[in-house]
Amino acid sequence: MKCKRLIALGLTAVLAMSAAACGGSGDAGSNASDTSDTAADSAGEGADSTGADGAGEASGIPTIDGITVGEDYQDLQASIKVLTNRTDIVDTVYKGYAEQFMELYPNITVEYEGITDYEESVTLRLTAGDWGDIMFIPTSVAKNELSTYFMPLGDFQALKDTYNFLEEKSFENVVYGIANGGTASGIAYNKKVWADAGITTMPKTPEEFLEDLQIIKDKTDAVPLYTNFAAGWTMGAWDAYTDCAATGDPDFKNNMVHMSNPFAKRDDMTGPYAVYYILYEAVARGLVEEDPASTDWESSKGAINRGEIATMVLGSWCVEQFKEAGDNPDDIGYMPFPISVNGKQYAGSGGNYAFGINVQASDDNKIAALLYMKWLVEESTIYLDEGSIPARKDGEYPSVLEAFDGVELLSNNQAPEGEEDLFDNINNESEVGINNNDYPDCEILEAALYGTRTLDDIMNEWNEKWTAAQESLGVEVNQ
Repeated sequence: MKCKRLIALGLTAVLAMSAAACGGSGDAGSNASDTSDTAADSAGEGADSTGADGAGEASGIPTIDGITVGEDYQDLQASIKVLTNRTDIVDTVYKGYAEQFMELYPNITVEYEGITDYEESVTLRLTAGDWGDIMFIPTSVAKNELSTYFMPLGDFQALKDTYNFLEEKSFENVVYGIANGGTASGIAYNKKVWADAGITTMPKTPEEFLEDLQIIKDKTDAVPLYTNFAAGWTMGAWDAYTDCAATGDPDFKNNMVHMSNPFAKRDDMTGPYAVYYILYEAVARGLVEEDPASTDWESSKGAINRGEIATMVLGSWCVEQFKEAGDNPDDIGYMPFPISVNGKQYAGSGGNYAFGINVQASDDNKIAALLYMKWLVEESTIYLDEGSIPARKDGEYPSVLEAFDGVELLSNNQAPEGEEDLFDNINNESEVGINNNDYPDCEILEAALYGTRTLDDIMNEWNEKWTAAQESLGVEVNQ
């Protein structure tokens, strides 16, 4: 069982067949390391009219800061489709957003489509180009591929003081995606379970956290740490904790491309090794669910609400879903990730999925999609409803982060000029697969579960792969 890795081989083959059927649309969306000159051609005329050089100026398409919702384009007639992974609320909450927007623009129809197995499904559909008008940009799309599939929204320098998290979906100073809010890196937990176990102080180091999980196992009936292994993408959450939260350094990810052995164990138990140590040891010590292969994401929400699960490692976006999943919303809390750097805790802050607009959509649909996107991120209640950090910098932080008193929130800095896609290139060349849909965390869980490899074995292999990728790409390494 290799989580989503087993799917990857079949997915590449399907994408290749899909590309042929679509008249050479390319397979850039299938594998971020397989970027080629033909990928740019797959977008057809749309790529020429709205590419990075145009930044939305061609064909009369405005930038996101160049339109006023509720005033501009009142006579525009269009029908747009929005793809989302939120199948649980697509016909209720999201439908409500669409209805509110259509009161402002009665000539624009907004239709949602909820998609199960979102990452795999939309990656396949990207190659065809006729998937709709707005989607959450999948992690399979590398930065240098953004212009192949998505319309430019504006200049990075012009937008960076207005919106959070732009660097995540920007390339060569052009923005292609606006975050559907942001999340802080911590751990969701059931406060009653922790109290019943007699734990009164939140853990600040990996060993303190693991000791608390053991106490919960000994004194309660709750699963100490629920991995949600079977869902795959939930395991990928661990990767998001390896930079700012584990190091206190907003440039760690940028420096990592030039770093020798970035996965090596540090004496102070910080950095990526410390994050994966928590996962490995929790599994090896039997502090997780009995059968990780049988986990279920949707039912886990109710289970943590009822106190059957003590903790889950996910971004702060999950808290509102857990609160709404049962009769005990006040029992759901959110704690900082248990790593301290020189006695201080940090939390990474990053964007959720980002809204992107189809580069191959008609001009009218592009404008309609831009209007709806801007209304969502600036005027709807989506961030309050989901407990997210707003996309706009002047928005209010969610109440769930009130517990992070004394914890510094950090976001990854933009990569230096000329290295915008260097992390992606090394990450993909090495096949380590951090923060993309390879979910390398599954490899760690399986090794700990079956006792086949030590964490040091895995981390040493990752370091070797990282070094080989640096050498292959001619990257200077700082010893």
